[in-house]
Amino acid sequence: MGEFITTRPEETLQLGKRVAAKLEAGDVICLSGDLGAGKTLFTQGIAEGLGVSEDVTSPTFTIMQVYEEGRLAIYHFDLYRLDRIDELENIGFDEYIGHAGVAIIEWADKFREYMPQEYLWIEILLGQEPNERIIRVNGVGDRFVMLCEGLK
Repeated sequence: MGEFITTRPEETLQLGKRVAAKLEAGDVICLSGDLGAGKTLFTQGIAEGLGVSEDVTSPTFTIMQVYEEGRLAIYHFDLYRLDRIDELENIGFDEYIGHAGVAIIEWADKFREYMPQEYLWIEILLGQEPNERIIRVNGVGDRFVMLCEGLK
């Protein structure tokens, strides 16, 4: 497990880019944390690091957004508005997890039991100062433990 403290939005974006450099097809990133803490900003850093030039926004109302122009496709989920497992099934969640692209799942903690066996879990919390963020990174499974170690 690693912990990072950022004090500016640009630093959170940069950490996302560092994670992107280590990603491979089929990787799953689970994001949790405070409302407004920067989950989408972190995702924007990953997208930028993978070569996505279009605007990456939170798919709160669409539930999922696909970005295919980068080094790896990104399947960006926001599960905030979902309450039941069958809603995940209805959006074809399983069809995108662990396949050709990278799945980034905001509010993954709402359905933790439904996540795959291996993933990178990133918790983003509000810090003491207005722009301070505490970002905790934990790898579940050998590949993601190594990825987590590589970020230190």
